[in-house]
Amino acid sequence: MEYLPLSELPTLADRINHAMQQRGLTQQQLGEAAGTSQTTIQKLCSGKTKETKKLNAIAKALQVSANWLATGEIPELGAEESTTGSKVHLEPLHPWDDGTPLDDDEVEIPLYKEVELAAGGGRTAVREVAGRKLRFSRATMRAAGVNPAQAVCATVSGNSMEPLIMNGATIGLDRGTTHIVDGEIYALEHDGMLRVKFLYRLPGGGVRLRSFNREEHLDEDYSFQQQQDQHIRILGRVFWWSTVRPLKSAPLI
Repeated sequence: MEYLPLSELPTLADRINHAMQQRGLTQQQLGEAAGTSQTTIQKLCSGKTKETKKLNAIAKALQVSANWLATGEIPELGAEESTTGSKVHLEPLHPWDDGTPLDDDEVEIPLYKEVELAAGGGRTAVREVAGRKLRFSRATMRAAGVNPAQAVCATVSGNSMEPLIMNGATIGLDRGTTHIVDGEIYALEHDGMLRVKFLYRLPGGGVRLRSFNREEHLDEDYSFQQQQDQHIRILGRVFWWSTVRPLKSAPLI
């Protein structure tokens, strides 16, 4: 790869176009290699988009320095690791907020949580949190087999699924998959409570709820009639979860 100075390639668009020409890649090929869309690459190549959270992935696909791609600063000879080497490369996080425009390959997923009903005598229900959304790449949704229009996120509480899914974790669930596949994890509403469990089918339309933490939480079996009486409703299959772990958290083991 021939790195040219900033004076010859002053913009991000110039550097991407130069590297693509050097590698013999089309916009479509670069998009596929970087896990983004051809439209995103086209906007970057034309200069319409000045920055992207996909910078590191694009640099990796082009086999160039991410710093050079971003700033035009030519790396020192031997400073870059071979792309075939075994060294682990840690890429920086790209923070965003509600005002950050969506990339072409991103979608926003609404967030739900368990809330106490007004004048409900302590009763709760699972409701959407107004204005709160999480972002996922379309590639992630495709890999999970989830239609973004059917996806929601939710926050969970309790230790019944620890240490697999920690207390306070955020989960992603597919509302398009509510039929039970034995041993899969589902989110369900149980008389207003948000619960996350392994589910198993039982004869006669019954269902078994199983926790990962089986030492503290025993299996729960419900007949079809009990499900109706206790308002047990499957919200969707859990396809993703994530936990922010504070520095002073209790040890996992």
